[in-house]
Amino acid sequence: MLASGSGPEQRTRLVLQWRQISWITCWITLYAVEALPPCPFSCKCDSRSLEVDCSGLGLTTVPPDLPAATRTLLLLNNKLSALPSWAFANLSSLQRLDLSNNFLDQLPSSIFGDLTNLTELQLRNNSIRTLDRDLLQHSPLLRHLDLSINGLAQLPPGLFDGLPALRSLSLRSNRLQNLDRLTFEPLVSLQLLQVGDNPWECDCNLREFKHWMEWFSYRGGRLDQLACTLPKELRGKDMRMVPMEMFNYCSQLEDQNSSAGLDVPGPPCTKASLEPAKPKPGAEPEPEPSTACPQKQRYRPVSVRRAIGTVIIAGVVCGIVCIMMVVAAAYGCIYASLMAKYHRELKKRQPLMGDPEGEHEEQKQISSVA
Repeated sequence: MLASGSGPEQRTRLVLQWRQISWITCWITLYAVEALPPCPFSCKCDSRSLEVDCSGLGLTTVPPDLPAATRTLLLLNNKLSALPSWAFANLSSLQRLDLSNNFLDQLPSSIFGDLTNLTELQLRNNSIRTLDRDLLQHSPLLRHLDLSINGLAQLPPGLFDGLPALRSLSLRSNRLQNLDRLTFEPLVSLQLLQVGDNPWECDCNLREFKHWMEWFSYRGGRLDQLACTLPKELRGKDMRMVPMEMFNYCSQLEDQNSSAGLDVPGPPCTKASLEPAKPKPGAEPEPEPSTACPQKQRYRPVSVRRAIGTVIIAGVVCGIVCIMMVVAAAYGCIYASLMAKYHRELKKRQPLMGDPEGEHEEQKQISSVA
C-alpha cells in the first residue's frame, strides 16, 4: 500500500516544484528585460559588444536616452552642428566615440568631461576651427585621435598635456602653418603623426618643430610628408630634408631683436645703466668699464655645430698637406741647385785632354751622389 501510494504523491511534489521553478524563471526573465537599457529610437544596439550605432540617420542632436553602459557610440554621417556640454554625460564606460562627417564647428571645453575611459575619438571631416585647451584633459586613456579635414589654423598650448597614452594623431587637411614643439613634447607614447596637406610655412616659426620631428623619427615614430608651401624656394620640399643651415638667418634675427631690446627701460638692464657717467670739469676722461647688457648667446643647431667642426678639421688637414708640399718643393730646389753647382765644378776640374781615369772617377762620383 505504501509503495503504491508513494508514486502519485511523488509526482505531485515534482509538479509543484516544477511550477515553482517556472514562476521563478519567469520573474527573473521579466526583471532582466526591465533592467536592460532601452535602445534609442532608430538606432541599432548590440547587447554583447555594448555598441550603439546611430550613424546615417540625419540626426541634429545626440539621442538623450543613451544606455549608461555603452562602450561604443557611432554618430557619424549625421547633421550635428552643435553639441551641448551635457551631450555625453554619465557615459563613463564609453571607450570609442565617432563623430566623423558632421557639421561641428566648435566643441565645449567640458563636453568630454565624463569620458574618463575614452580610448578612441574620431572628429574627422567637420568644420572645427578652434579647440579649447582643456578639451581632452579628462581622457588620460585616449590612444587614437583623428582631427583631419577640419579648419584648424593653430593648436592651443597644453592641448595634449594630459594624453600620455596617445599613440596615433591625425592633423591632415587643415589650415596649419606652423606648430609649437612644446605642444607635442608630452606625447611620449606617440607612434604615428599625420600632418600632410597643410599650408606649411617653413620659416623660423617652424624651426623648433623641425628639431622635434627629427627626434620623433629617430626614436622610431612614423611621420608623413610635411611639404613646404612658403617660401617659394622650398615649395614642395619635405621639411625634414631641408638642411638646418637654411635657418641661419633666424639666429641673426634673434640677435637683432635682442640688441634692439636693450634700449627698453626695465630690470635687469635699464637705459640709465647704459649711459656713461659725465666727466668732471677739468679732469681727463677715464675709460670706464662697459655696462652694456650681455647679449643672448646665439643658438646654433647641432647640424651647424657639426658642420663647423668638419670645416675646422678639413682646414687643419689641408694646412698640413700644404706644408708638406712646400717642404718637398724646397727640398727639390735645394737638391737641384746642389747638383748644378757640382756639375759646374766638375767641368772646371776636367783636363784639357781626355783622361779615361778622370772620367771613370767622375762617373763614380756622380753615381755616389745620386
